[in-house]
Amino acid sequence: MNAAILRALLVSSRPLSWVNTAFPFAAAYLLTAGRIDAAWIVGTLYFLVPYNLAMYGINDVFDYESDLRNPRKGGVEGAVLDRSLHRPTLVAVLVTNVPFLLALVLLGSPASWLVLAVSAFAVLAYSAPVLRFKERPFLDSLTSSTHFTSPAVYGLVLAGAAFDGPLLALLGAFFLWGIASHAFGAVQDVLADRAGGIGSVATVIGARRTVVLAFAGYLAAALLLLGTDWPGQLAALLVLPYAANVVPYLRIEDAGAERANAGWRRFLWMNYAVGFPVTLLMIGYALTR
Repeated sequence: MNAAILRALLVSSRPLSWVNTAFPFAAAYLLTAGRIDAAWIVGTLYFLVPYNLAMYGINDVFDYESDLRNPRKGGVEGAVLDRSLHRPTLVAVLVTNVPFLLALVLLGSPASWLVLAVSAFAVLAYSAPVLRFKERPFLDSLTSSTHFTSPAVYGLVLAGAAFDGPLLALLGAFFLWGIASHAFGAVQDVLADRAGGIGSVATVIGARRTVVLAFAGYLAAALLLLGTDWPGQLAALLVLPYAANVVPYLRIEDAGAERANAGWRRFLWMNYAVGFPVTLLMIGYALTR
C-alpha cells in the first residue's frame, strides 16, 4: 500500500474525530474496572482508528456522488475518495477491523458481544448500500448517535458495570447530545443532499426546524444530566455551549443552509475544549467513589 493510499485513508478516517469514539470507551471502562488491562488497550486502539476508518471510510466510498457536489468535502470534514481508492478503502476497513473485533470477542462476554455487534452494525448500516440508514430521516440521527454512544456502553458492559438510574441518565444525555449534533450537522448539507437525491432529517423537515430540533436536544441532554451522581450534574453546564452554538441559526432558511458550516466547524473544536473539563469531572467522580 503506497503513501498516497495511506494518506487518503488517514484523511478518510477523520483524525479530528478519533477522540470522540476512543475517549468514551476508555473513560467508561477505566472508571468501571479501575484498571488498565488488555481489554482497555485493545478497545481504546480499536475505537481510536479502525472504528473511525470503518465509519467514515465506508461513508466516503458510498457517498462519492454526493460528496462531489459538496463544497465542504475534501479536508478535515471528509475526503472525496477517487474511484480508484474505493476498493483499497473497503479492504483496509476489513483488514484493520476484523482482528480487533475478534480480539474483543475473546476478551469479552455474551453481553459485550451483543453491544459490540450493535455498534458494528450501526457503522455498516449508516452508509452501506440497501441499508443506508443515513438516508432514512430521523433514523439517520439515531444511528449516528449510536456510533458515539455505543463505545461508552460497550466499555461499561465489558467492565461489568451495574446500570442504575444515574448511569442511564448519563447515557441518555449522551445519546440526546449525539442526536442533536448529527441533526445540526445535516443542516449544512441540505442543498448538496437534495441535489444528490439523499434524504436526511434536514432535507425532510427543513433547515430551520432541524436547528430547533438540535437546540431542544441539547437542552434535554442538559436536563437529563441533572439526574446523574455528583459531580456529574456539573456536566449539564458543559452542554449549554453546544446549545448556544446553534442559536445563530434558529431562523436559517434552506437556501442559506450552507451558512451553518461555520457553526459545525466550531462544534468540531468545541469537542476538544469541552473534553478537558469532562475529564476533570470524571477524575472528581472517581475520587468520590
